[in-house]
This record gives sequence, C-alpha cells and structure tokens, in this order.
Amino acid sequence: MDADSRKKAAAIAALEYVEDGMVVGVGTGSTVNHFIAALAGRRHRIAGAVSSSEASTKLLRSAGIEVVALNDAGDLPLYVDGADEATRHLALIKGGGGALTREKIVAAASRRFVCIVDDSKLVPVLGRFPLPVEVIPMARSLVARRLVGLGGQPVLRQGFITDNGNEILDVHNLKIPDPAALEAQIGLLTGVVEVGLFARRGADILLVAGDGGVQTLKR
Repeated sequence: MDADSRKKAAAIAALEYVEDGMVVGVGTGSTVNHFIAALAGRRHRIAGAVSSSEASTKLLRSAGIEVVALNDAGDLPLYVDGADEATRHLALIKGGGGALTREKIVAAASRRFVCIVDDSKLVPVLGRFPLPVEVIPMARSLVARRLVGLGGQPVLRQGFITDNGNEILDVHNLKIPDPAALEAQIGLLTGVVEVGLFARRGADILLVAGDGGVQTLKR
C-alpha cells in the first residue's frame, strides 16, 4: 500500500467507533479528509459533526454533513483526528495543518479520542517532526527566545495565519521523552495560545495503518 492508501485504511477503520445518533468531533488533515469522505456514507445516521477547522467545515458541508457548533453540542462522545507523530504511549504531535488549538479544544470536549495515522507517523520518541506552537503575534519574538532556552530552534511559519488570527512557530531539534511535562511547560509561557503536544489529553485509541493492515493501540 502507498502512503495515501494507508491513510485511507486508517480512516475507514475509525468508522467502527461511529454510532447512530452521534455528534462526531472531526479533526483536520489529509488522513481526516478520507474519514470525512467515508463518514458521508453515514450522514443520515449521525446527528452532525463538530469541526476543528474552517477547511474541515467546508469538506463536511460539501459531503452533506451538518456542522454543529461545539458550544451548542456540549460534550462529544467521539473525536477522530490524525497526527504528525505518535508514540505507542498514545502521545501525539499535532498542528502541521495549523489547527492545533481548535483540535485540542475538541479533544478536551470528547469522551473518546480516536487517532488515525499511517505507520510512518509512529515514532519511539516525539520531536522529529517540528513542534507547532501557536502564539499571539506581538509575542512571537518573546516566545521564540523562551523556546530557544528550552533547547529548540523555533522557525516562524511564513505566510500562515491560524483560524484564530495567530501565528505559528515550528520548533525544530527537540527530543521529547516527557511530552506531558513539556506540554505544560510551553503552555505556561506568556503569549503562547497552545502547543501541539497532545499528551495530557492524548489519544484513547490509535489506529496505525501499514502494509499488514490496521493495528489498534489503546491506553
């Protein structure tokens, strides 16, 4: 299977967790796009979806799936999203598509988080993928200096503004043996909106698609 076929396999496997009448939290990214396409076949059996980005909102609506505001939906039974990196302990780096803050909000509101990835995203230690940090624009340089102090090399994501009107620093050269601790540490920096580590609220189920099929990892 090529990479796109593996992404599609993981996305289709996530349908097992979708139940009739649910409002489903839906993430952002290329693997999630396959999930939205698959979910379209069940659009008459679910109550709608809460979207984590403007891009996913457009795809959901074009698929005929009603998009519900999180403030109206309340707690969600299920959130399905991809990741840029994942460990077997179900800690994640997310935010390559720039939607990390809204993704983390939807994940926090969900009782079950199913993460869908192809096997190239599974790593022993997080940090090979640059860690996205969403920042208030006026604090960009301040936060960048603090991130250098933590051992990282922050690079501004040029020409990119988040759905929330903020900027993203992609932090290179980090090895993250304790992602929950670093998530808390960066999150406390003044000017940081959110950090793309999902460890304190990581995935509950990780579906990893490879040539041999889809492997299920659970907490």
